[in-house]
Amino acid sequence: MSDKIGLHNLVPAPGSHRNRKRIGRGPGSGTGKTSGKGHKGIKARAGHHGPGGGKPRFEGGQMPLTRRLPKRGFKNPFRVEHQVVRLSDLEHVGGKEVTAESLAEAGLIRAGKGPAKLLANGEVTQALTVRGVKMSDGAREKILAAGGRVED
Repeated sequence: MSDKIGLHNLVPAPGSHRNRKRIGRGPGSGTGKTSGKGHKGIKARAGHHGPGGGKPRFEGGQMPLTRRLPKRGFKNPFRVEHQVVRLSDLEHVGGKEVTAESLAEAGLIRAGKGPAKLLANGEVTQALTVRGVKMSDGAREKILAAGGRVED
């Protein structure tokens, strides 16, 4: 065969490709009415025994594990998760003023993902003005000791 193989002359091996079974397309198709699922029974139901197995968490009529185990705990819908910022990371903030916006611009927090909180990890090397950001008592002391200001 002298022709090179290319997209223009590719064909599947004879007998390797079969048309898919189009079910539920009327009585003339051979798979009309019940679509090859027979009459009633669990295998005729939607969501069961299809590709990928049965229904998730279905245990054959046995009480499922998620219903056998007791409910536990409480999730407070009003909980506020703070985004933690180390004092040593404040060097990446451009300028001497630290606000929630400047922290977001520096990539230390993500906007809209909760308020920021400064923790006293590391040291402050320059005098900074911190405005409108929560902080721990240790962080407040270190900022003031470095000659900075804290405005709530």
